[in-house]
Amino acid sequence: MEDRRTRLTPDERRAQLVALGVAALAEHPLDELTIEGLSAEAGVSRGLLFHYFGSKQGLHREVVRTARDSMLRATEPLADLAPLDRLRDTLNRIVQFVRDHRGTFYSLVRGVASGDLEVREVVEQARELQAERVVAVFLELGAADTVMLRIALRSWVAFAEEALVESAIDTDLVSEEIAAFLERTVIAVAGAVEA
Repeated sequence: MEDRRTRLTPDERRAQLVALGVAALAEHPLDELTIEGLSAEAGVSRGLLFHYFGSKQGLHREVVRTARDSMLRATEPLADLAPLDRLRDTLNRIVQFVRDHRGTFYSLVRGVASGDLEVREVVEQARELQAERVVAVFLELGAADTVMLRIALRSWVAFAEEALVESAIDTDLVSEEIAAFLERTVIAVAGAVEA
């Protein structure tokens, strides 16, 4: 095991602290991530964390941003696939990400009831990007780019988050069954806009 007290460059130390914070999300809600706990875990002074992040909220923002970016990279649509194949592949990878990172996903979608507006904004940015990814599929399939389509698909992202928490975290349902359910629901939501 690496000695955490090893002399690291400032960038390496900051990255280490953020990684420890992200790892903590797997087991604990964001509001339980404290400067004191993380400094003890890393074997550094509280002052060093304040130096890097400014405050507990600054630490939370960076941890949530890093967890969000990891999820978005892992679920980025493959541009060379046809629209419905791309959607199906992305949904399968989202379900797998949730299964592999249950605690982190739960902390992001349920645990970020932070009073910090910037922390909530980091999570909202992920939701917006996920919604734009879904909108792009339906635009390629010929749907009209309307306000109602965007509202419907943005709302579907919130539904999908809840469905993932309930199915991929709290049950032993088969991953492919969950992804297929999400695919059917998003197609139905987009179809309801056209009706």
